[in-house]
Amino acid sequence: MAQAYTPGLMVSRGCRWRCRRLLPIAGDVLVQVGAHVKARDVVARTMMPGDALPVNLARKLGVSPSELSRSMLQTIGSVIRAGDPLARTKGLFGFFRTEFPSPIGGTVEAISKVTGQVILRGDPIAVQVAAYLAGTVVEIIPREGVVVEADVALIQGIFGIGGEAFGKICLVAASPDEDLTEDAIRPEHRGGIVVGGRRVAGNAVRKAIETGVAAIVAGGIDDHDLREILGYDLGVAVTGTEKLGTTIIVTEGFGEIAMARRTFELLASHAGREASVNGATQIRAGVMRPEIVIALEEPLSTSSRDSGRVAGSLNVGSPIRIIREPHFGALGSVTRLPHEQVLLESESLARVVEAKLANGMNVIVPRANVELIEG
Repeated sequence: MAQAYTPGLMVSRGCRWRCRRLLPIAGDVLVQVGAHVKARDVVARTMMPGDALPVNLARKLGVSPSELSRSMLQTIGSVIRAGDPLARTKGLFGFFRTEFPSPIGGTVEAISKVTGQVILRGDPIAVQVAAYLAGTVVEIIPREGVVVEADVALIQGIFGIGGEAFGKICLVAASPDEDLTEDAIRPEHRGGIVVGGRRVAGNAVRKAIETGVAAIVAGGIDDHDLREILGYDLGVAVTGTEKLGTTIIVTEGFGEIAMARRTFELLASHAGREASVNGATQIRAGVMRPEIVIALEEPLSTSSRDSGRVAGSLNVGSPIRIIREPHFGALGSVTRLPHEQVLLESESLARVVEAKLANGMNVIVPRANVELIEG
């Protein structure tokens, strides 16, 4: 049978999923192999050094760098609080003294007799890593983190912003082609993952942020709305570090694109269940997709778990999405995979895929212009 390979999005009702949860620097792992963890459970912890703050103390006190040490009230290694006096001049006959309080809490790291600068190191910052996935710890990475495994329902999006978030799935659309508007966001959605159908409006995102919604999932978003929400144009970048307070995941693309029915129905079937989401997206130097992960209540049998198919394998009958004009965003299924190259309108030769779209239209498009919807 003809077979091709193409990048695609996973939409799986049941698969075995593993995630590595690592600290940014060496620290302590808090669980053991075999431990059953919840998504929000802390599995590793460390302390990051605080930020360094240079202060030209000699200039502020009006003394020469060589005289600074005689004015210091603190020594290297001293633990200080914000407002504690760092140094004080002797003044004139004991009067007109100048004193400088510490702008931050932390420690005195260095005192320079050459430049007159004092380096203050802020208080250590606690960093914790949550399990993210409700499952079983299957591997310990000493001093770094763990690997968690579970049977899950998995949905990958095409674009997202914002980091990891957790909450119950709140379905607010009746169909995959219903827009997610401001009126759909209600106070009871605070801390939840709101699932719409087609485009999420900019005012709906702003209300979700005000309400405290953990995440929004929709088929599409207008790039103009996204620019207004962020305050800048993303361009080609890695996302996931945005501080909006609400993670946004788009499953289909930019514009008024209805969510794929299989994606919508999968999310709808898990309404009310806890899920983990991550909006981090990268399209260069290693693809990273935003995702919605729902740990299943019961383990899957081997026969019911998605397996036996090569990731990225495009076959007759495979569901696809077209990612270039003139059929951008259209969903369909593969009807034929010609082996021979075909001359395109651009007068270049390329391998193509023949597909039947959801509206019944039969099209022929280059294989590079389609994306597999895996599942």
